[in-house]
Amino acid sequence: MKQWLQIFLTAGLFIGVNQHVLAEDSLVDQRVEDELKTADQRFVITPHKVNYILPYTYNDSPNVDPYITLSKDENAEEVIDNAEAKFQISFKFPLWYNVFGDNGHLYFAYTNQSYWQVYNKEISSPFRETNHEPEMFMLFNNDWEVAGLRNSFWGVGAVHQSNGKSGSLSRSWNRLYGTMVFDRGPFALGLKAWWRIPEDEKETPDSPEGDDNPDIEDYMGNFEVTAAYGLDEHMFTLMARNNLQNPNKGSIEFTWSYPILGNLRLYTQYFNGYGESMIDYNHHNQRIGIGVSIGDIL
Repeated sequence: MKQWLQIFLTAGLFIGVNQHVLAEDSLVDQRVEDELKTADQRFVITPHKVNYILPYTYNDSPNVDPYITLSKDENAEEVIDNAEAKFQISFKFPLWYNVFGDNGHLYFAYTNQSYWQVYNKEISSPFRETNHEPEMFMLFNNDWEVAGLRNSFWGVGAVHQSNGKSGSLSRSWNRLYGTMVFDRGPFALGLKAWWRIPEDEKETPDSPEGDDNPDIEDYMGNFEVTAAYGLDEHMFTLMARNNLQNPNKGSIEFTWSYPILGNLRLYTQYFNGYGESMIDYNHHNQRIGIGVSIGDIL
């Protein structure tokens, strides 16, 4: 059973802890131990990526261009507030254990990330953007030693991501990816690389079929590196995404969290770069937010 539960690490190699992590403890092993406690409870939903709500975030340069184009109103840039709420809901569940003898475990996961103009009463506080990300992945247990780190897991998967909109606001892409996770004590490192599945070119700019964002890899890249470090009850994570080509845009995201009540943690997030959301894939954002998370997952 413990071997099976190790696969509850996400395909993107997101690692986390819900309780105190000692210096000699492994973040990966702690995650496995935490999920063992709920393994036999039929109605427990297992987290995939971190589940959080940031009631207040501030973006110094909101992306207004799509809305100006849509409304054809020169004053549209005044509609989007700098302050908004941001939240993420992410879960997964197993489809098939031990596909290849005693290894290889198939999962389905879904992540919803939303940006809510909750303080913008002038336009009735709409959801500015909501991204949907269903995925299927296969994860394998491993115990290789590489440069002093344990290569705990590797996996492959397929993921669709879109904002569920139409017309000029539509954004989407499909990818195949590979992942690996390494850990040693309070440090964990996740590597993820992907290949975008090609789409047909649009026949006209207004055509409902075809690629809505053919240059998305220039901004969202084709790989990301995510690191986590547990210091007593503090959890620090850093994500860097890039493509190492021209044009080279990329992004970084830094988070810090600290337990405040049970599995509820104070959660802060700083993002700088391109691709924070689908509608903003080619827009440079600098956002800082504060809120709470349930547990803490890289």
